[in-house]
Amino acid sequence: MPVLFFDIGATLADAREEADGSLTLRPRPRVLDVLDAFRDVRKGVISNPGSGEGAAERAASALREAFPGRFTDNALVHWGPKNSREIFDEAVVGTAGEGTPASAVGECVFVGEDHQERAFAREAGLRTAAHPVFTRAAVENRPVLWARITLPEDRELSALEAVANRTEVVPVHVASPRLVLAMASTSGAEALEQAGFTVDLRGPVEDTVAFLIRDDRPPDPVQGLANAPDGAMTRATSAFGLVVGELAGSAAPPPLPLGPAPGGVYVAAPADAPLEDVHLPGAKPGHTERLLPDPALLSRPGEAWAQGLAAGSAESRAEPGPQAATAGDGSPSPEAIAAVLAAVTPEVLRGHVARISGVEPLTDGEALLVRSRDASAADNSRVVEALADRFRDLGLSVRLHRFRWRGHQLSNVEAEHRVAGADCAVLITAHLDSTASNGAFVDENGHPRPYDPAVDPAPGADDDGSGTAAVMAAAECLHALLADGRAPTRTVRFVLFNAEEQGLVGSKFYARAAAAAGERIAGVFQMDMIAGCRQGSTPTVEIHAGSSVPGPVVGASEALGALVAGTVPAIDPAVTVQQVTGPSDPAVGRSDHASFHERGWAAVAVSEDIFALDGGPGTGTRQYHTPGDTLLDQDHSPQLAATVARSVTATALTLAGL
Repeated sequence: MPVLFFDIGATLADAREEADGSLTLRPRPRVLDVLDAFRDVRKGVISNPGSGEGAAERAASALREAFPGRFTDNALVHWGPKNSREIFDEAVVGTAGEGTPASAVGECVFVGEDHQERAFAREAGLRTAAHPVFTRAAVENRPVLWARITLPEDRELSALEAVANRTEVVPVHVASPRLVLAMASTSGAEALEQAGFTVDLRGPVEDTVAFLIRDDRPPDPVQGLANAPDGAMTRATSAFGLVVGELAGSAAPPPLPLGPAPGGVYVAAPADAPLEDVHLPGAKPGHTERLLPDPALLSRPGEAWAQGLAAGSAESRAEPGPQAATAGDGSPSPEAIAAVLAAVTPEVLRGHVARISGVEPLTDGEALLVRSRDASAADNSRVVEALADRFRDLGLSVRLHRFRWRGHQLSNVEAEHRVAGADCAVLITAHLDSTASNGAFVDENGHPRPYDPAVDPAPGADDDGSGTAAVMAAAECLHALLADGRAPTRTVRFVLFNAEEQGLVGSKFYARAAAAAGERIAGVFQMDMIAGCRQGSTPTVEIHAGSSVPGPVVGASEALGALVAGTVPAIDPAVTVQQVTGPSDPAVGRSDHASFHERGWAAVAVSEDIFALDGGPGTGTRQYHTPGDTLLDQDHSPQLAATVARSVTATALTLAGL
């Protein structure tokens, strides 16, 4: 009889630290069915509860509340870090209680989403599963493989969902209405083929995780890569070769090619392979996207709300539910414009950026300056706490959404003004982390060396200190409006995502949890790099609404983008607006708004001029991902940042009913 061990965060449940410090666990889709299918099998937990006094007790209490009666053997519950095989060895030894045959020790299974943790578990002799859906496959020692699923012309994603949710299949990325990348056991693949889908099985999942690596090199006119019948495969093969070359110095096993992807190549990276650090020639922002398993990728629960936004005015809708964007034409009122002009200023934004990029102390009364907000840096958690405290000072309800990345306990910061009875929420977002992975570093002998996020500076004043500052200023603007007696009709939520630079990890976890919880989101306004403006160039605002996700999300995101575009001239008529929509948008999948597109919600990314329409570089910062991305950079413009932040804030608060 096997003994099953489960990780909690992101595997069994989405973890959220509430405003009162308590921990809430919300079971992930299909998890309860899996646990109940193994009702008579011994089950335990191997999970890191985080640091701090009483963390294990809080986690245990949350586990009992979320999964009553399902984890009753305390001897099989193990709390602690999973950064080596040690805790897995302890768990295996602990299964051999009195009367347990020694042979049972070899039948332990660890179910966990983190591929590095699965690698440690395998070292300790456990079988592993990358998702609870594959628990039985691990028990029976059946392989789970990466799979490319092709839909026939007469089948929709809903038909694939109906079959996938009944068998051992979990999607990780929807490339198009015709192609889905997934994890699947051989029996799951057989079920799909019997239902009329074509399945191309690739290598084993085991201790790998999938990425989409975008190839920003211009097409080779000699080879005709862009137009040849097999051009996508040829280009993907070329891009994969470059990825392998970039990782040549890594001690990890080589990655596995998973075939062409939208704009690049799918890659399965083994544990310890630093795929997030790979920069192909000409790499532009958002070139790497980590893919997470999620059944909601096929159901896209946000579509009902996107449909409401795309439908137009409230008068045109007879059905209750997601209301139209705004009353009238959606333009901010003169009062809203006046409020943002007063609260969201270049000086305010500069002050926020100064504190989180190391120019000034992070909090009053301390001398220590922030060196880096990189997800691997010690200062990352300090910045998270400081930003959360500032939101609390504004009277907002603050939650930390916890997740793990490469052994680090990270948090997204959510601050909310909840409106009782509201039909949905409006999100104003940015990412709080930084990186300097494009910087040039040398060792003590003057020889080039790789970027070391633990010690190297990554101020990230523009990327995305500017967006983070804008979100903070937007929250301060709402606070001022509330103090004046104004009240929104919709919930307003400010969210700062972590680990965006590692492939949109934080927003992926956040949006996936929101979909599982049935969140009702009217629209997402993401600000990512809004202060870059080269001296002598025309100040330009880019509004990215493009999405490759099929369905109403396309029209709804375009509607959001049009609202922002219409607001910019009211803020600063001298600024040029560059509005980009459709699947050809160069920012498709490249910022945190894409994590919401994947699940059907309307979302836009607003930025400086990053992507020129001719495919070349824009007029934004030249210090992308370098230590030179500071407030002193000649390209850093608090004035442009204020224009973007004001335009987004006015539009979002108008959508929220102010």
